[in-house]
Amino acid sequence: MAKLTRQYFLTGLFFFTLITFAEGVVIQIDSDLNGKPDQWQHKSIEGKILKIEYDKNEDGKVDQVDKYNRNKKPEKVELDKNYDGDLDQIQYYNQEFILTHIEKDSNNSGQIDWREFYSRDGIIARIESDENKDGKFDVYQHFSSKGILEKVNYDTNSNGKIDRWETFKENEQLDSAAFDTNNDGDPDQWQYFKNSTQLIKIKYDSDFNGKFDRWEHYNSLGNLSRVEVDNNNDGVPDIIKKKG
Repeated sequence: MAKLTRQYFLTGLFFFTLITFAEGVVIQIDSDLNGKPDQWQHKSIEGKILKIEYDKNEDGKVDQVDKYNRNKKPEKVELDKNYDGDLDQIQYYNQEFILTHIEKDSNNSGQIDWREFYSRDGIIARIESDENKDGKFDVYQHFSSKGILEKVNYDTNSNGKIDRWETFKENEQLDSAAFDTNNDGDPDQWQYFKNSTQLIKIKYDSDFNGKFDRWEHYNSLGNLSRVEVDNNNDGVPDIIKKKG
């Protein structure tokens, strides 16, 4: 059994208890002198900080854990954002203490379902999410160097393959959406939009050979106005039908 000793100290700023184990030291701190410890510093025998636990809202439960890898700044910070006693967010840092990515349990299920990745400038670069909460990430948002949404990829049937691709304009309005309707990993239908919601054109690869063979055009009311069909796969419409 590890040897344990306690020492008590009072300074002008806080009260702390020094608990010594064979493998290290835990400093228990009452930072606001209300008689309740709210911080626990775990140190190695060499005096290096291993982790610091906090009870930020003083409900008797740890709601933040800073973990160190023998550096002066933490490499990982775990948080209990809703104060239910379970840590539901993890923030990762590099050696310069720059935030690299965040993992979240957004619905408090005990399972990570949201990840955010950041550039060295602290700008969001990518977001991954598990929208149907099956334990698999199925939506991937990609951002420009300025943090503007550029594209979103989806795995709509949860088979581990992307089957929908959306691209966005600089104002983050939807520009186009491509679909893989036969689950072969390649898009075979492309939809184009104006102002995000107004469908203006659809292109099809109906025989899945990698070439467009049908074009549908829509008017400002969203009604089909023209259909073009390429029957011999030369890339040129053979049949043009106007609607209305």
